[in-house]
Amino acid sequence: MTREELRDRIRTIVKSIYQDRTDLDMPKAEYDEITKFPQLKQALTDLLTPEFDMFIDTIDYVAPKPTTFRINLKNGENFMLVYDPRSFVAKIEGKKYYILNLNELELACIALARLLSYGESLSPEEAEAAETAAAETTADEFDTEEPAEEPAEETPEEL
Repeated sequence: MTREELRDRIRTIVKSIYQDRTDLDMPKAEYDEITKFPQLKQALTDLLTPEFDMFIDTIDYVAPKPTTFRINLKNGENFMLVYDPRSFVAKIEGKKYYILNLNELELACIALARLLSYGESLSPEEAEAAETAAAETTADEFDTEEPAEEPAEETPEEL
């Protein structure tokens, strides 16, 4: 085998390997902030899962110093990640969690799970429709009941 044949064979092998390889590390939805700040991706992976894009709607770059990000979730809630020289600080529901500490990371994950469990936020039109539907079902429940029989009034003669 000549030198050129070996080089061509290596090139074909390398191309076939790299074509089959898929990059699972990057989320399907690209966020500009993650490409600019790679530490943010690690923090989100620690707090959520490697599939964190299933839960995140947008990421807002809020302040340059200290570097602060607002993570908007798909259910309408949000939380903040503030970059500390050692790691990130998660501000979830008014509490700070230093995610470098394992116990605080676990508490932050629990708080984030609670935040995610709040469900979808309703638009004003949807909220009004839900209220009217609830009022109609309540009114229907009262209409189906038979009126209670009132006791007869006692006359002074009966006493």
